[in-house]
Amino acid sequence: MKFFHIADTHLGAIPDAGFAWSEERRSEIWESFRSVVAKADREEVDLLLIAGDLFHRQPLMRELKEVNYLFSTLKKTKVVFIIGNHDYLKVDSYYLDFPWSENVTCLRGKECESVVFEDLDTEVYGLSYHTREIKEPKYNDLQPEKKAGFSILLGHGGDAKHIPIDRKKLLLSGFDYIALGHIHRPEMIEPDRMAYAGALEPIDQNDIGPHGFIEGEYNEGKLSISFVPWACREYIPLELDTKECPTNLAFQETVRMRMAAKGMQHIYKVLLQGYRDPDIVYDLDACRKLGNIVSVQDESVPDYDFERLMRVHAGDIAGRYIQTLYHKDMSDTERKALYYGIHALLEMRG
Repeated sequence: MKFFHIADTHLGAIPDAGFAWSEERRSEIWESFRSVVAKADREEVDLLLIAGDLFHRQPLMRELKEVNYLFSTLKKTKVVFIIGNHDYLKVDSYYLDFPWSENVTCLRGKECESVVFEDLDTEVYGLSYHTREIKEPKYNDLQPEKKAGFSILLGHGGDAKHIPIDRKKLLLSGFDYIALGHIHRPEMIEPDRMAYAGALEPIDQNDIGPHGFIEGEYNEGKLSISFVPWACREYIPLELDTKECPTNLAFQETVRMRMAAKGMQHIYKVLLQGYRDPDIVYDLDACRKLGNIVSVQDESVPDYDFERLMRVHAGDIAGRYIQTLYHKDMSDTERKALYYGIHALLEMRG
């Protein structure tokens, strides 16, 4: 029996609103979802499991129809999904009485329920959100009823406001596979047993690293799972040291080269750190225009010659400030504090 485990597709999300690539990202989220459904069909996967947050917010009727059409194209694959905290079941939700294709099961109860697929000797458990938050640890005491040879728990949560999870306790529950959603970074919690698929596509700049889905195969009592990278793009931190960026032009060229090496399609978070020549000013606005850059932070500090400054400013407040704090064996923290302080004083002087 072969399955795909996806989660947090967040259809309808518009990442990085206001940036040039934002609308394109909305289309890519739909395209990644469409393409993974197509892959399940090509490979004749038995189950497509979706662990919550299919949509980024309450789905429109036309959006449900689009998704249902995709599911209906699956010739062999059965779909089982739960509803997460983003698209939770409101009293007027279109989810409530939507006529899904016959190969689709939505486990939409407030409490855990299950569906058995006799031809696969598999039972899938899950519950859906009917409110934005569920603070009760609803999964911790669950146990499969063993109505089939292979049991799967579809879960969505893992923080204080969204079904807190005791991982050790859940691993002792007796489920053969625990397919989780809500946490956007993929994580193999227990090899071949319990995993967060992560968001199919990264949704915001905190979703750094590869994204995709979990592929699993259960055969003769043994389960093997693996992560499949699938996202169109990644958010990539780009950390630079001032040693490689001695001037503003060198800074821009280094950013450009690093982005080209990793892939210009990705989205970057640039961070510059270290001690710099006090005469150098980095043009952060120019840096942002080099490609898909969602943030630029300059945490560099001017590498002042404090002994020279102390002589130049002898008798004024800047000189007295340096004389009070400066010593040759300063820690890095003390040095930075002195840099920031003297920089502020010199700026005040114009």
